Amino acid sequence: MKLLWTILKILLALFMIYAGVQHFIKPTFYLVFVPDFLPYKVWVVYLSGVIEIALGILLLIPHYSRMGATGILWLMILFLPIHVWDVFSDQPAIGSSEAAMIRLPIQFVFIGLAWGVKKYATGNSLD
Repeated sequence: MKLLWTILKILLALFMIYAGVQHFIKPTFYLVFVPDFLPYKVWVVYLSGVIEIALGILLLIPHYSRMGATGILWLMILFLPIHVWDVFSDQPAIGSSEAAMIRLPIQFVFIGLAWGVKKYATGNSLD
């Protein structure tokens, strides 16, 4: 079971690093997800990209992997209201209402994955 969670940890780390890099390659893609009440939207996109890259790297460093998993868990929880809002929006940020309905459960998958990695793949069981 530990091997499975270690593989999932590596995949989650690579996904976070990839997603973070995408914030710099295609920042306009992410602008629609930044709530209107936040100023300096492009900087919010860049900052979230830096955070995603940093958390992905932390996840790959054994001594800091628990911190990385915890950070990813909280980041996914922080992003959850954006996805909920998108489901109920008249005009979803990207794609159709159906696409927004697909993205929301995926957010819960990432939350569960981060929690599982924190619990099982960092060598510090939360029992």
